[in-house]
Amino acid sequence: MQGYSGKTAVITGAASGIGLALAARAAKLGMKLVLADIDADRLAEAALGLGLDPGRCCVLRTDVSRDEDVAALARLAFERYGAVHLLCNNAGVALSRVTWEHSLADWQWVLGVNLWSVIHGIRHFLPPMLAQAEGGHVVNTASAAGLVSTPGMAAYNVSKHGVVTLSETLYGELRALNAKVDLSLLCPAWVATGIQASERNRQPQYGQAGEAGEASRAYHERLGTAVKSGRLSADDMAAAVFDAVAAKRFYVIPHRKINNAIKMRLEDILEARNPSQLA
Repeated sequence: MQGYSGKTAVITGAASGIGLALAARAAKLGMKLVLADIDADRLAEAALGLGLDPGRCCVLRTDVSRDEDVAALARLAFERYGAVHLLCNNAGVALSRVTWEHSLADWQWVLGVNLWSVIHGIRHFLPPMLAQAEGGHVVNTASAAGLVSTPGMAAYNVSKHGVVTLSETLYGELRALNAKVDLSLLCPAWVATGIQASERNRQPQYGQAGEAGEASRAYHERLGTAVKSGRLSADDMAAAVFDAVAAKRFYVIPHRKINNAIKMRLEDILEARNPSQLA
C-alpha cells in the first residue's frame, strides 16, 4: 500500500491496547478511521481522545464473534468512505486454565473472538478490497501463542494457531492471484494491554467462567504477571505493524527473543521428538 493520507483504516479491538495504538498511528498518518470494539463507552472515549474531525472517524460497537456485527461494520466502512485500504483484524481475549477445565462456553468465547472474528473480517472486507482499484492491506493479529504451545492456554493457543494457518493460507492465495491486497500477520508476545482481564467484556451468551482449580488459578496468576511485565508496548506493536505494511512483510514478530522457543518447537517436529517443556 503506497501512502496513507486520506485512505481508510478499519480496526477492531480499538478501544484499548494494540488496537488503540494502531488507531493513533493511523490517525497521525492522515488516515480516516472506522473503529470497532465491544465496549461502546471505552470506544467512544478512545475515539474522542484521538482528536479527529468527525468526518475522519466513526465508531461502531461490534461483537466480532458475530458474523452480522462484522457485516454491519463492513457496510458502515464502505458506505461512509467508499473503500477500505487497511483492515486490522485485531480484537482478542485471553483465558488461562488447564485444558480440561475449559467449559464449552469458554471454547466458544475465545474461538469466537480470536478466530471467528478474523474469518468474519476476511469474508466481509476482502472481496470489496480485492475489487477496488487501489488495493489495500490486511493485518491479522495472532500471537506468539500461535507459534508455540504454552501450557495453561489451550483455547487461546488453538485460536491463535488458527489465525496463523488461516493467514498463511490466505497469503499464498493472494500471491497466486497477484492480488493488489497484501497481508501481514502480527505475533506479539507479552504486551501490557490488560488482556488478562478479558472477562470484563465476556458476552452474556457465553456466561461466566466456571470455578478454577488450583492449577488453573496458578496459570491465571502467571498470565497476569507475564502481561504486566511486557517490555514492549502497544505503541511498539503499532510501529512494527506499520513498518511491515510499508515493506509488504508477512511475519511481524516484534519480540525476537521468542525465536528460540519457535526454533525449539520446529526442531521437535522435524526430529520427531517429544515436545520440549515450555514454561
